[in-house]
Amino acid sequence: MTDHAIFHRPLGANPPAGYDQAIFGMGCYWGVERLFWQQNGIWSTEVGFAGGEVQNPTYDQVKQGDTGHAEVVRVIYDSSLISYDHLLQLFWENHDPTQGDRQGNDEGSQYRSLIVTFTDMQTSAAEASKIDYDNRLAVQGFGKITTQIIEGGIPFWPAHEAHQQYLEKNPDGYCGLKGTGVEASMPNPDPI
Repeated sequence: MTDHAIFHRPLGANPPAGYDQAIFGMGCYWGVERLFWQQNGIWSTEVGFAGGEVQNPTYDQVKQGDTGHAEVVRVIYDSSLISYDHLLQLFWENHDPTQGDRQGNDEGSQYRSLIVTFTDMQTSAAEASKIDYDNRLAVQGFGKITTQIIEGGIPFWPAHEAHQQYLEKNPDGYCGLKGTGVEASMPNPDPI
């Protein structure tokens, strides 16, 4: 099993006791992974695929657009240091969740906006934040949010090792991450 290029922990590890996990799809997963690994309280990140029909798909299969998967990042975090609400704020502010099957110039269902939740608390927080951010976007003239929220911790299929922590290994690599400029509601301060 390969280790994370920054945290030096095994990729694919289950969350340690007392830690939580989250999955977010925000377009091309390279920049999304870097966004999350830079946050205090993150234990590990891993890029991969979720929300589709094919088991253990390859990047090339997903890129063809017929597996139904989205490019996602699995985040393992210490909720005593960073809240799920804070992760949601980063999610909403760092991509455009109104674009359907695309992010900027990246087109296809693999680039859709997606949240996978693992607990009832995550589901209710994600749904509430979606309603709130949809209202904030509407005031600024944006269309409706197209973000899909999937409950129940559906399968996460890790991407090839070469794609893990890609922007750490390739600092000049592609990053299409770009928000709308509309702020999400501020979460309660993270626990200290």
